[in-house]
Amino acid sequence: MDKGILSEYADMREEIRDLRRRIAEDQKKIDQLKQTVVSDSVSCGKKGKKPIRTVKIKGFPQMEIDRRISLLKRRQAKLRMLETDLIEKQLQVEEYIQTIQKSELRTMFRLYYIDNLTWYQVALRMNQIFPKRRIKYTEDNCKQRHKRFLEKVA
Repeated sequence: MDKGILSEYADMREEIRDLRRRIAEDQKKIDQLKQTVVSDSVSCGKKGKKPIRTVKIKGFPQMEIDRRISLLKRRQAKLRMLETDLIEKQLQVEEYIQTIQKSELRTMFRLYYIDNLTWYQVALRMNQIFPKRRIKYTEDNCKQRHKRFLEKVA
């Protein structure tokens, strides 16, 4: 197992977040379209070149609503598929993290990749988990330790 699984997992998690945002936008647009009434005027008959009269018609943009609903269903199906893949990737990430020798690094990787914390949050949590450490964790030294470990593995 290689370190590429870590970045692939993070990328997939971002892709799912983006897809959820798009689904929410689609649902919002569908709700707006269902509230929208479109109107137009049409001519009825002709007497020469002039229409006899015009009539105003109203309705809903049903074709647009149907198209959006179809798109929404496809995106929801893709989301379900990606979420299943993400669970599989998460298991692979957890297995990879378990192969790290140092407990301290395993904890750091778990907080960053599995719990999806920022480096600042990782440093705070590491200070809580390992309170007796002489030098406190900072955002920069957590990032640096992460980087050095991945360079050493490569």
